[in-house]
Amino acid sequence: MINRFKRIQRQNAGPFQTRMIITALTFAMAVVATNTFAQTPSASSVQAYPAKPVRIVVPYAAGGLPDTMTRLVATRLTETLKQQFVIDNRPGAGGIGACELVARANADGYTLLVADVGQTAINPALYAKLPYDPVKDFAAVSIMGTSAQFIAAHASVPANTLNELIALAKAKPGSLRYGSGGIGSLHHLSMEALNGPLKLGLVHVPYKGTAQSVPAVISGEVSLAMSALPSLAPHRAGGRIKLLAVNTLKRSAQAPDVPTVAEVTGIKDFDYPPVIGILAPSATPRAVITLVSNAIAQAVRHPDVTQRYTTLGIDPVGSTPEEYAAQNRTDFVKYAKVVKVANVPAE
Repeated sequence: MINRFKRIQRQNAGPFQTRMIITALTFAMAVVATNTFAQTPSASSVQAYPAKPVRIVVPYAAGGLPDTMTRLVATRLTETLKQQFVIDNRPGAGGIGACELVARANADGYTLLVADVGQTAINPALYAKLPYDPVKDFAAVSIMGTSAQFIAAHASVPANTLNELIALAKAKPGSLRYGSGGIGSLHHLSMEALNGPLKLGLVHVPYKGTAQSVPAVISGEVSLAMSALPSLAPHRAGGRIKLLAVNTLKRSAQAPDVPTVAEVTGIKDFDYPPVIGILAPSATPRAVITLVSNAIAQAVRHPDVTQRYTTLGIDPVGSTPEEYAAQNRTDFVKYAKVVKVANVPAE
């Protein structure tokens, strides 16, 4: 990992890129430090946890995908650990306020944070200064799940495959517009990870969220958009849109006929799904983190949760803390590169 960062550093000389390298190196070193110096509570203190309600801060409004995912898990945690796990929705500002709140909370396991790549990877790549440090302030607990995102084209677009879309875009640069959930959103950067390297000349049209960008592609206001399958499937069945590719390394079990971007374009590492997990303040006792992580893994594998996740287009994961920390390091490097190539303005 360190050698990889050194190669990147030799290829980049600007201050923004240097900041990215330094932050990425910090990611690698902080994991070692966290594992080495995290508190190890006594067996009795671990057995006592949780002795009171646990707050899970969600940086999105109630009813959204991360909120719904978390409520399903919280219900199971409440049953398994015999204590209330309460959702605290703190939407706005890309989750920055929610992250700051949890980063400053007592590191006792009673305040947890739901996060996706927006908080763990994209915000650090976009903003020179944040009121939280994504590495030093948090300890990874577990990935609850991921969600494949599909490139959808309006029915009027004269392309039925991703290869045909690429050919069309290159033949008529600037003629195709794609909608996203906003500048710096996962949908924006995921599309730019295709647009930039292949020099397609797609024009970005940012919306306030996917609640606006998906209807825009369905109506033909824009040619393309990217979203999860549940919001697209009915319109695909009705012939209003076409699904051209999925942005994960493997095809989705829910739409196995749709190829991956990687298999069509040859971009082998094209993998940009939302990764939604739970973090804790960095000094949270390791044994508490392990306890909650194991409980989350059990929760997402419960038949009721698995069935509901499938309906929502979510693949349940239930990772270990180490696996989630490794995913965060990978995501940071990946999105920092896209931000650079797409020239997304940093603060």
